[in-house]
Amino acid sequence: MRVFVTGATGYIGSAVVRELIGAGHTVVGLTRSDHGAAVLKEAGAEVHRGALDDLDSLHRGAAAADGVIHLAFAFTPDFSDFAATLTTDLRAVETMGAALEGSGKPFVTTAHINGEASDNVVIALAERGVRSSVVTLPLSVHSESDKGGLVPSLINIARTKGVSAYIGDGSNRWMAVHRLDAARLFRLALEVAPAGSRLDGVGDEGVPFRDIADVIGRHLNLPVVSISREEADAHFGSFLGAVAALDVPKSSARTQELLGWRPVHLALIPDLEQHYFNN
Repeated sequence: MRVFVTGATGYIGSAVVRELIGAGHTVVGLTRSDHGAAVLKEAGAEVHRGALDDLDSLHRGAAAADGVIHLAFAFTPDFSDFAATLTTDLRAVETMGAALEGSGKPFVTTAHINGEASDNVVIALAERGVRSSVVTLPLSVHSESDKGGLVPSLINIARTKGVSAYIGDGSNRWMAVHRLDAARLFRLALEVAPAGSRLDGVGDEGVPFRDIADVIGRHLNLPVVSISREEADAHFGSFLGAVAALDVPKSSARTQELLGWRPVHLALIPDLEQHYFNN
């Protein structure tokens, strides 16, 4: 299958590219830069020049492919103007979806916080001749290559503040999945997911936040302390303060049954122990 992949040079996208190529697919990756083009070529993928706000380029890339995996999301690190980011994503999804209408081809996207408009467009494509599916990933997509995710952010905050903190009793739970398990899920969604599927890419169904804080404190030789929800924004920052308080356990049993997907790589806590404190 010739697969058009947006976000192909990103943390998750680069793993998806390797997974697809390893399974015999041809990958065409979207990039706007010479560096991105070089990374794609080195991975064995073809290069398609463009960006998420270049709708003509997106339409051409999708129309020329046998399937699309949409992973790009053009947010700023401080999440400023997030509404504009969601609007850009919605227009990109609408454009690529229109290119696939009536073809029976697969279109796999990733769910985002407050991105229900895009998700609903993708699911509705199932009624317009597209084998569409939406993958929801956990708060932590972890691996030894994770440099900019939520867990490295927690580690850096602990180093800066001199304590590893959790909120309340720390019993609130985070879902997690290994990056390589997530990559395999996207491939299986492309290959076999039924039209209109909502898929949950969950490896760990619920890791208590206190357990994460304990590992960080032990490896950094720092106290592990409880803080209140009111103190969390000052300690973690407003975005991560809200996220650190979330209790979001979820099962992937239905997804596993539907696609035959099984998480086989390290769970979050063993991965933390082995790979997150080497530098």
